[in-house]
Amino acid sequence: MDFTPTEEQEAARELAARIFADLSGHERLRAAGTGTDAELWKALCAAGLPGAVEEIGLLGLVLLLEEQGRRTAQVPFAASCVYGILAVARHGTEEQRARLLPGLREGTTVVTGAFPGAVSSRAGRLGGAVDWVPWLRDATHVLVPDEERALWLVRTEDAAAVEAVELTAPWSAARLVLDGAPGERLGGSGAHDDVLAAARIAFAGLQAGVCAGSLARAVEHTSVREQFGRPLSTHQAVQLRAADAHMDTEAIRVTAYEAAWRHDEGLDAAGAALTAAWWASEAGKRVVHAGQHLHGGMGADLDHPVHRHFLWGRQLDAYLGCGTELLAGLGDLLAKGDA
Repeated sequence: MDFTPTEEQEAARELAARIFADLSGHERLRAAGTGTDAELWKALCAAGLPGAVEEIGLLGLVLLLEEQGRRTAQVPFAASCVYGILAVARHGTEEQRARLLPGLREGTTVVTGAFPGAVSSRAGRLGGAVDWVPWLRDATHVLVPDEERALWLVRTEDAAAVEAVELTAPWSAARLVLDGAPGERLGGSGAHDDVLAAARIAFAGLQAGVCAGSLARAVEHTSVREQFGRPLSTHQAVQLRAADAHMDTEAIRVTAYEAAWRHDEGLDAAGAALTAAWWASEAGKRVVHAGQHLHGGMGADLDHPVHRHFLWGRQLDAYLGCGTELLAGLGDLLAKGDA
């Protein structure tokens, strides 16, 4: 097991860090409101970062998503890479890859996933609704699982309705309504579980970045904010709280790295994906709460930058399964002897 980034992964991470730092400042995020930053998305695609995921793999994507999470950058990067580029590259036919991947690399095609929902399918026609799908308002296609765990790629323009909804985090979400919409089958019987595991790993990586950003803001604040004539960071209670948050963040990061490495190496990653997702849910919650608490009264200000990390952390806590649900899934694997 070796998590040392390759030269290509490290170069992509450094490029992503520069772009997110330049185009995801507090004022810019405030101006974006709850929508996607189209200029930032264009810059990421012009730099070739979505397309690079084919070469740097899921572990490389986790590194890029950490940088996005540090800045809480409002782009459909995670969704389009994991439900689009990686899903099509791993499970698409030769014709599907030739047709879909160029647009996904350029950012003109954006895919999101209606996970963990399930709809009905009859002869390639899909029916039902998924209450909320992240970044659906930006998507040209949505990857939809049916009740038999088959995957279908649906053009959003073919959906009966795409109704905007607001989530805890500003993820440009919408309710998906299908009423006989045509779907294109993607992959075989194992595609659903593979894509779900990859999504859990990718979003755990995003949570690692969100937590790292929250903790960095807390460290900066407590280093300059004084109480009783000395910085807050010199108080033992503050140091212990920050240390716990740091250890939780590292646990999210290392479990995401391990799961991504296993996935890239073609090893069974189901248990590792559930483990990473559990840490992202349970520990992520603790870290973003700590980030707010260490800011004192300022942490309750809805307009303060740390509050954005809190919103993202709580949204990621619930997405693709909360802690109890993930533990139940991991318990099922252990009971079968598969983990």
